[in-house]
Amino acid sequence: MIRCLAIDDEPLALQQLVAYISKVPFLGLAAQCQSALEARAFLEHDTVDAIFCDINMPDLNGMEFVKSLAVPPLIVFTTAYSEYAIEGFKVNAVDYLLKPFSLQEFQRAANRLKERLVARPIEPYTSTPFEEEGLEDVLFLKSDRRIIKVNTSDIRYIEGMSEYIKVWVDNQPKPIITLLSMTKVEEKLPKYFVRIHRSYIINLNKIQEVNKNGVIVDAKTYLPIGDMYKESFQTRLGERLLGN
Repeated sequence: MIRCLAIDDEPLALQQLVAYISKVPFLGLAAQCQSALEARAFLEHDTVDAIFCDINMPDLNGMEFVKSLAVPPLIVFTTAYSEYAIEGFKVNAVDYLLKPFSLQEFQRAANRLKERLVARPIEPYTSTPFEEEGLEDVLFLKSDRRIIKVNTSDIRYIEGMSEYIKVWVDNQPKPIITLLSMTKVEEKLPKYFVRIHRSYIINLNKIQEVNKNGVIVDAKTYLPIGDMYKESFQTRLGERLLGN
């Protein structure tokens, strides 16, 4: 059972949060608080595995509250303001739920908590810049009213479809879909990504085989090479090509 602390200054929002926690079998409510100050007082004499915390609260906001904890438990932020997302990931938050969120969205965040507890110990917050944290190799993607942190090294390829893109990531059967142009995402990617088609950008590290007209990523994925991108792709490939 994952012991949880729920924090929100809005009574109805707190009530919903508590109700959602009760619907997830592996979550248990340790306490509910209507302010970060109340939560801090609770943690002085008790411990929890995870905190579901609103950000925009009076006296002490959720972000500053988490930063003030010497060794914080796992954190899921809940807020109506998307501009807090990147700041949330800087304090190693497991997830970020944008209000109003559904039970299904809450369940996904709960599953991430469970996975994090199994995968590795809790890491304390350190106030280091993005570069020191490795966040220069990270993208934050808006999808389904959530903001998802993606390590660029895990991206297999990106597929464009009109004004949207699909980001295909290792070990995920479905892509992350977000409203963004191929040109815009291409500007944000590291140098090991290359455009091979009007509709495809590929991670060079994920290529298994290249033939005359396309790229094989795996047994189920074959991506075409567009005529206008062949020369630039071959140049990039040639930098690592060995043999006659």
